[in-house]
Amino acid sequence: MGQCPFFPKPHKTKATLWTTFFLKRRSWLDGLYEKSYKMKSGRVKMPGFDLYIANNPKDVRRVMVDEVREFPKSDLLHFLLSPLLGESIFTTNGEVWKKQRELLRPSFEQTRITKVFGLMNEAVEDLMIKFRAYPNNAIIEVDELMTFVTADVIFRTIMSQKLDEIKGKEILESFVIFQEETVHTAIKKMFKIPQWITNLMGERKRIKAGESIREVLSNIIKPRYDLFHQGGGGEYQDILSSLLAVVEVESGKPFSFEEILDQVAMLFLAGHETTASSLTWTLYILSISPKEQELAYQEIMEVAGKESFSIQHLRKMKYLTNVFKESLRLYPPVGFFARTAKKDTKMRNKLIKSGSGVVVAPWLIQRHSDYWENPHEFDPTRFDKEIVKDTYLPFGMGERICIGQGFAMQESILILASILREYKLELQENFVPDIVGRLTIRSANGMNIKFTKIEH
Repeated sequence: MGQCPFFPKPHKTKATLWTTFFLKRRSWLDGLYEKSYKMKSGRVKMPGFDLYIANNPKDVRRVMVDEVREFPKSDLLHFLLSPLLGESIFTTNGEVWKKQRELLRPSFEQTRITKVFGLMNEAVEDLMIKFRAYPNNAIIEVDELMTFVTADVIFRTIMSQKLDEIKGKEILESFVIFQEETVHTAIKKMFKIPQWITNLMGERKRIKAGESIREVLSNIIKPRYDLFHQGGGGEYQDILSSLLAVVEVESGKPFSFEEILDQVAMLFLAGHETTASSLTWTLYILSISPKEQELAYQEIMEVAGKESFSIQHLRKMKYLTNVFKESLRLYPPVGFFARTAKKDTKMRNKLIKSGSGVVVAPWLIQRHSDYWENPHEFDPTRFDKEIVKDTYLPFGMGERICIGQGFAMQESILILASILREYKLELQENFVPDIVGRLTIRSANGMNIKFTKIEH
């Protein structure tokens, strides 16, 4: 038997509505119970909302691939995220989404990802300088460092700007507020709490946090936008230069300033927050799995030795990639995908009424004992075998699969390889992560890991 990393022990039975409201507002994971991990479908009835859970590969495919137009992104999700993301690819549907996706695609093709590798590498080298400044055997809180480096990677690769330490701290603090308050606002909406009460209970704080992040991004993008439209800015090789240059095929129109700001805000959220969550959980798993950590280290040394990492090196690190994939299975950065039923429909003998919420939860389906052997166990080798179709979806699936998947994988393997080549990791004695499900799955008390320098 391998290691079973920590996860919140589910309750024996389903919580009552009011228990959910008063005690589970911190995290949707607190509302799970034993049956949640075994069911094929479920229903959560709220005063203002019916929510169905699709937890069976057939239904997952139906919602995410086959009938994707009948299950668009949730209006509630759009409402919750719009103070930060505006009208971006993350929340839009239909023709608007299609146009945005087409315009964004060139920025995330392999050639573009290859072009920004140097910028990515610089951010990771700055991270390693921070680690090297600590004394040997130091206990380091890695969650904050992972959040900063992934935000820094985004800033450099999108806008060719290094993330300023002070400004970065402000942005990331605003983002924590935005996440926490968004969960609270979602619960209030589902319980039909009047808007004026919601305003008194943190809603203004939430909107202000979203606006302050947008303002920082806007101040960087606006000069570049103006310069480009005056015929300059050709020296940049970043993602923003690609977004500025792209035009819609039919109309010949480029992105407007507001559209670019919305997409960059989305890329910032999706690109740093999800990757930071995944990296923190991977470092945690490795810190309690010495055997797997050693195998990953051996591979890194065989592939690259002491050379500077290249894209070719990263592609050869099959075992480390499997470690990361398995971490994404156990701790998917986005624990659920929220959709809305456009019309009355049947699913597993349940009538889902038009306007009801439909949720596909990677957190549940990727830990389901019908589809995974020893589902709570860390086993990177399971990705050398065939896995049950449509049961592994950390990046989503179908036409709405994460556009930055290749970017995130490259960045994550580079960061993990850089750390593991220099340090042996051990979890701080008696440390237990406090897992919370918000927009992403994070540890509320950080992640304390002992870093021991490896003598080469």
